[in-house]
Amino acid sequence: MRLDRFLATRLPELSRSRIQALIGERHVQVDGASRKASHRLRGGEAVSVELPAPRPLELAPEPIPLDVAYEDEALLVVNKPAGMVAHPGPGHERGTLVHALLARCPSLSGIGGVRRPGIVHRLDKGTSGLLVVAKTDQAHLELARQLKARTVSRRYLALVHGRVPQEAGVIEAAIGRHPHDRLRMAVRPAGQGRAALTQFRVLERFEGFTLLEARLRTGRTHQIRVHLAHLGFPVAGDPVYRRRSVRPPEGELAGRLAALGGLALHAAALGFDHPQSRERCEFEAPLPPPFAALLDWLRRHRRGDAGAARGML
Repeated sequence: MRLDRFLATRLPELSRSRIQALIGERHVQVDGASRKASHRLRGGEAVSVELPAPRPLELAPEPIPLDVAYEDEALLVVNKPAGMVAHPGPGHERGTLVHALLARCPSLSGIGGVRRPGIVHRLDKGTSGLLVVAKTDQAHLELARQLKARTVSRRYLALVHGRVPQEAGVIEAAIGRHPHDRLRMAVRPAGQGRAALTQFRVLERFEGFTLLEARLRTGRTHQIRVHLAHLGFPVAGDPVYRRRSVRPPEGELAGRLAALGGLALHAAALGFDHPQSRERCEFEAPLPPPFAALLDWLRRHRRGDAGAARGML
């Protein structure tokens, strides 16, 4: 196995780019010698990784208001609005969640690197809802371990195009980079992607739309969006994975979708074991007002409620 892939399996708390940087900066050794990322391990070697102290952050804290659901000395749980990017990257050098976090608590975990302090897991820019942020390296490592062990519970609400026929289902399909568009993800054949599993159930049906509850059992990039689009039911408001067969909304519906400021996808509930006390922590976040208003509008314009499957929101 390649050295970089081996480290990705053993250190899930580190991003692929972070692993590549550590190897390139000679913080990784195989039997006492620095190796390239492509070095092939044969078995029996001793692989050591040094996590250097984080360099002084070059990011300027920004006093952006945050909706904090919980905070203590180890972590924060934040209700991120749609439209906010989690951390800096190309085209997003300011106004990210990280900038806001640094203004609130300058001391964050450095495991994610200089540009991702405290970030244990992400939500897409267009997705609203709950995510946990680590203040200490110990909290970061423990939360990452729970993510790998799949003991972190994550429940999403998604409004999708089309009428989903089954009441519930499981989508188990590997996800990897799209073969022709590196900015997109796609369901890939076995061996060309990473295992991904999403559970869903229907909460309510509307004219041309279905409200789903989705639960993540893995955490791949764009997982819910890719899996639901693969089924033929892309998330409303998603320009990346919307199928050509889906007609763009018009009139008032188009305006209400635009008012979301992102996708009709909300991380509504998050649960994990506290990294210090080991007590189970459960959090919920209500739907953003534009999302709730869109559902109310769809209910008023529904043609007959006989086929609607009501659910708790």
